[in-house]
Amino acid sequence: MSECSCGHGEEVNVEFPKELVSFINEWKVKQGSLIMILHKTQESFGFIPRAAAEQIALMTGIPLARIYGVITFYHFFKTTKPGKNKVSVCLGTACYLKGGGDLIEEARSVLNIKPDEVTEDGLFSVEEVRCVGCCGLAPVMTVGGETYGKLTKKQLPEIFEKYKARG
Repeated sequence: MSECSCGHGEEVNVEFPKELVSFINEWKVKQGSLIMILHKTQESFGFIPRAAAEQIALMTGIPLARIYGVITFYHFFKTTKPGKNKVSVCLGTACYLKGGGDLIEEARSVLNIKPDEVTEDGLFSVEEVRCVGCCGLAPVMTVGGETYGKLTKKQLPEIFEKYKARG
């Protein structure tokens, strides 16, 4: 167990599932395996806690500094635990031109969080993504896998309330 990097001082149990241990043992001997191992680790935990990165270093012999170099270089990898409802605002070309930048600012404002933060109740985190493949619906946002298109800033509070009601 180690303190989580989410800023809440929580302890995160990084007991690796058997499948993850097997995956790492299989991949650690292959050239260029680190990214695959990090993807599988993030799939298991939802993010890559420091304790998991340390465990990967021990299991693979890859220096922790190199692991963190890869984690921080690629935008996909997260070192903070996401909210229960991950809000992804598209900033691909079509969405950006139709107000995606304003949507992400409004989403963070409505939820009262900054980039890489999670709401106090743990329900929401907001991230920017490059494209969700729904350019005809621009601007687009996804929440927990549901897609919302042709959005305006005024629609966001109602959408978030739906998820708050679910808990």
